[in-house]
Amino acid sequence: MEICYVLDASAFINGFQFTSKRNFTVPEITAEIKDFESRLKFDAIVNEGLLTIQDVPSECLSCVHDIIYESGDILRLSFPDKKLIALAYMLSQQGENIKVITDDYTIQNTLKIMDIPYSGVITEGIKGIYNWKKVCEGCKKEFPEEYPFDDCEICGSKIFKKRIKVSK
Repeated sequence: MEICYVLDASAFINGFQFTSKRNFTVPEITAEIKDFESRLKFDAIVNEGLLTIQDVPSECLSCVHDIIYESGDILRLSFPDKKLIALAYMLSQQGENIKVITDDYTIQNTLKIMDIPYSGVITEGIKGIYNWKKVCEGCKKEFPEEYPFDDCEICGSKIFKKRIKVSK
């Protein structure tokens, strides 16, 4: 079965070579392609019929939300990133042989957890799975993802996002 590619903005920006006619992305990714050369490449690929811009139903977003939340990647993923992951999930659930093309390590981390194949254009890709937690740099208290402040409620120190290696 031919590979179906799901493309992040980095595929266009970093020079992914289009060898398949089965290429997909979400509408929000187009806003992330800002430089002139990448925009020309993107527009040419769309005009040649080599790229399908596919929106994702809210049910697919809901399906991936828990995984993104549990890993802590929700702290680092933009809405377009989440939709791209949901698109990959949707296509894989439809039985497509997919590979996501992205140089974004946070997207790769989520895809690795979901066991969805990926590769980078200019990066080698991640080796392990990481979770992210909000932690106070002073007293080391951990906070839930939805904690709304940048400072610790206990000691007043800054809160930062800490990477924790899980496995694989």
